[in-house]
Amino acid sequence: MRVSNRFVAWWVLVFLLAAPTAVTVLAQNVNPGVLPPHSRPYGLTQGEWSARWWQWVFSIPASANPLIDSTGANCANGQSGPVWFLAGSFSATQTSPGVFEAIETRSCTVPVGKALFFPIINAECSTAEGNGTTEAELRDCADFLMDHLADLTATIDGVAIRNLTAYRLQSPLFTFTLPQDNILALPPGTTPSVADGVHLMLAPLSAGAHTVHFSGALLFPEFDFTFRLDITYHLIVR
Repeated sequence: MRVSNRFVAWWVLVFLLAAPTAVTVLAQNVNPGVLPPHSRPYGLTQGEWSARWWQWVFSIPASANPLIDSTGANCANGQSGPVWFLAGSFSATQTSPGVFEAIETRSCTVPVGKALFFPIINAECSTAEGNGTTEAELRDCADFLMDHLADLTATIDGVAIRNLTAYRLQSPLFTFTLPQDNILALPPGTTPSVADGVHLMLAPLSAGAHTVHFSGALLFPEFDFTFRLDITYHLIVR
């Protein structure tokens, strides 16, 4: 059957008019396998997922918390639903005056079909920590901390993620609950908080071995203070 060029052009026009959102997303997503920062994976904004990340990590007692895990043995603790979280580290070592570094290499098994969400560098500000009493004060605190971001890198199986600053996002106001033995060493209870940071949501990885690496820094020259983070996850998806 012969098809005219005019007929083909008409159908191309119909497709473009019917699916502008899909075309725009494909054009803008420069990192295949990483969900765009303004997408709504599994019904939540990525800002809301960042709040879920903090609720997850603060709910786990210090003795089993993934943030102070040097091997990956605790990576499955508290995980549920379609998204698994990866953690940075609270275990920083002072390497020179005013410079603290947290470097971890972990091994972890992840169920097939799970998306992965993790911060490269993030922070939260809560009333329990004395960061403010209003939402505006908490947001100013979180924003101030993340305005000192530097040296961001992330690779998935050796492929570098580009334009990482585009993945910075702030959470809505949320609450988290600290257990008796918590990593903040504060009295147990529930507190309002706001989070800010650079986060990545990865589409589910294929079955097999994968390596996720991310690093970054917070530089505070006004306080002569530097925090550097370098995390490697060796993942088995099965």
